Amino acid sequence: MNFPEDFLHYVWQFKSFDYKDLQVLSGEDLTIIHQGFLNKNAGPDFSNAKIQVGETVWAGNIEIHIKSSDWLKHNHQTDKSYENVILHVVYENDVDIKRIDGSILPVLVLKNRISNDLIERYANLFLTLNDFPCAAQIHTVDQLIIDSFLSRTLIERFEQKTQAVFETLDQTKGNWDETFYRFLSRNFGFKVNAFPFELLAKAIPRQIFGKHKDHTQQIEALVFGAAGFLNDHFEEEYPGLLQKEFQFFQRKYHIKPIEVTNWKFMRMRPQNFPTIRLAQFAALIYRSNHLFSKIMEIKDVVGLRSLFENLPVNIYWQSHYHFKKTAEGVSTQIGKSSVDNILLNTIALFLFAYGKHTGTQVYISRAIRLLESLPAEKNAIIDKFIEAGVTIDNAFSSQAILQLKKQYCDRKKCLSCSIGIKILKQV
Repeated sequence: MNFPEDFLHYVWQFKSFDYKDLQVLSGEDLTIIHQGFLNKNAGPDFSNAKIQVGETVWAGNIEIHIKSSDWLKHNHQTDKSYENVILHVVYENDVDIKRIDGSILPVLVLKNRISNDLIERYANLFLTLNDFPCAAQIHTVDQLIIDSFLSRTLIERFEQKTQAVFETLDQTKGNWDETFYRFLSRNFGFKVNAFPFELLAKAIPRQIFGKHKDHTQQIEALVFGAAGFLNDHFEEEYPGLLQKEFQFFQRKYHIKPIEVTNWKFMRMRPQNFPTIRLAQFAALIYRSNHLFSKIMEIKDVVGLRSLFENLPVNIYWQSHYHFKKTAEGVSTQIGKSSVDNILLNTIALFLFAYGKHTGTQVYISRAIRLLESLPAEKNAIIDKFIEAGVTIDNAFSSQAILQLKKQYCDRKKCLSCSIGIKILKQV
């Protein structure tokens, strides 16, 4: 079969070939003392290798190609960083390669040294039509190996998401409270209304709320007004009062409301309508001044959940799911699964990001423990891995699985995955 160069990287790195009685193409005996370290940056594929060719011991770099002519295709012949290559490892030799100084580069040909069984196992991974490459084999891998690699992918996921936090932190000139407020706002919209909630946070900065922290109706007016829901004529007293309050604040703070058409209502339960979410959001702002600081102090999941429970949502929303639209028995509190979603996607992220930014390991550890305390997410991707035999007990595992699927499975990076490597090594 045709296989990429990465496969040969794997074969060399783990010595997954017949390495008895090795010889370079010129006929001299070859001994691999150390195969070197895989280089994921620019330059030769493996660095700090050590080999013996004939009676001479060489230390330097290893370059690997499917065909030796790939050296020329990649223009290594003019790149001085390849002058310290001590061995050219190829699957097939189709042309002699010389260094810039004219000396012949020693070549090891692997064509007849890689077992058909290994190539077949590799093909089974990469030619599969399953939901992820090793869906049919992952149940044969010890859960300890899976869990170990999931720990790595979880940290990778945190690291990647943390970059967005740091970018916003730069925009807010190092203001953690404002940065947290923006991310929390977006999370409050969940998937459907994340974007308008993000616009809302930019339309009305957190410090404005701080000036009205003791006046719940003023905060509600600011939230619904900036969200664009108060540009109408109202018969009921409550929205009318909010409208008057906001008209004053709009002039005072130069607030530009977002377009109300940004908000999505279709195919949603009334308790998930953006109007209900905005009412909950206003109640949270009113009750939780300096929320970020409080979160940094609370050390257990029960305490964190309590911040989002029993919010003082205005009684108006118990009989309405929209201005001008009445209803009976509307639930005004955030559901447990929604609270856990916020803890997972915002609170844990900020614990990790703050720990990373300040070099404080205790916050990083708390972020990880928080995910271990939360139930696993439920979605199609998680279901497929569970069906394949993977144990997913909590949000730590489910978040790690999502990272595994996106960054490794979807990109066919099985040779960079401990699970894929283990499957290839199995006899």
